[in-house]
Amino acid sequence: MNRICLVHYHEIGLKGKNRSFFEKKLESNIKKSLELNGFKDFSLRRISGRILIEHDGDSESILNLVKNIPGCARTSAGYKCDQTIDAMIEAGCEVMRNFSEGRLPESFKVSARRNHTNFEKDSMEINQLVGGSISDAFPEVKVQMKDPELDIRVEVIEGGAYVYGDSVVGVGGLPVGTGGKVVAMLSSGIDSPVSLWSMARRGAEVCAVHFSGAPIVTSESEYLVKEICDNFSKYGLVDKLYIVRIGKFQKQIAEECPERLRIILYRRFMYRLAQSIANAEEAKAIVTGESLGQVASQTIDNLSVTNAAVDMQVFRPLIGSDKQEITDRAIEIGTFDLSSQEAPDCCTLYMPKTPETHAKIKYVELAEKDLPINDWIDEAIKDSKVITYS
Repeated sequence: MNRICLVHYHEIGLKGKNRSFFEKKLESNIKKSLELNGFKDFSLRRISGRILIEHDGDSESILNLVKNIPGCARTSAGYKCDQTIDAMIEAGCEVMRNFSEGRLPESFKVSARRNHTNFEKDSMEINQLVGGSISDAFPEVKVQMKDPELDIRVEVIEGGAYVYGDSVVGVGGLPVGTGGKVVAMLSSGIDSPVSLWSMARRGAEVCAVHFSGAPIVTSESEYLVKEICDNFSKYGLVDKLYIVRIGKFQKQIAEECPERLRIILYRRFMYRLAQSIANAEEAKAIVTGESLGQVASQTIDNLSVTNAAVDMQVFRPLIGSDKQEITDRAIEIGTFDLSSQEAPDCCTLYMPKTPETHAKIKYVELAEKDLPINDWIDEAIKDSKVITYS
């Protein structure tokens, strides 16, 4: 018997004539992630609407990695064996023994599926023969057809039989690289990592850009964002990180522009920087973590004025989410603890006492008309730090 993991997908299976493109991309992304995370002795291939990983390593480690790769709806650990009832029984018993750190389940059943019709036994016969023998081998475990603790799946496919039990739910979605390229504005806070993750899960290739308040404030946020991206890169969620220091430009805005408009002017400057990076990276959109009404800069009027600074699409995956929903997702994807650490934030640098909530474009453009914004953009990007993950 060979150890295997079977990767199941749902949405990709609905892609019709384009399905092969999505399957190949998912297979490539899984292979890349396994290699980047130190797995060596494995092989991948597509079988019957699944991706098969044959390996000599730790199934649990592979499951925990693959479940976080966009496109993977569910991943199961088990064995590949010969197309004989005896081999299926042996593999099923092995699945039973390895159910949960040596603990046997309280109940089980066998669910067989025969895709290779040349095999002489049909699904019902496989259920009876394999299930009966496993029950004889483990009489202390109850056979239960409805909601058993362990469902041992047996799939007879051309080239072999696949027997598995342990499954973990994946993030689903579409494989990264199938939805175009975007630049995601990434802070060390709770919202923007969730926003980036949401776009990667929809198949976008993501280049992250972090705007730091350094050198006016300390650079803790840069280290937190790098750690977030380091973790995301394990699953292929981000391919580059730009760290752009804008503190001194924010200081000049604070000194030369109306106090109420500072935050909007900061945001417009960041959008222009993001668009410049997007053009260089051949990305088609900017992604932010904004949520309608969450802070003063995120009213409809202010978002409209901020949008007007660029001529590129701006995606806001979290626009209709409240803080608790975003926090719950941050906990789920593993960014909440990092995002909860204290770090100076460029968005709150020189925060006005009463920020504008309903900005008018003509007054904003008047406030920034004498600022050397294009020169600032060139200088900031020239001095930026770029970390490449792909």
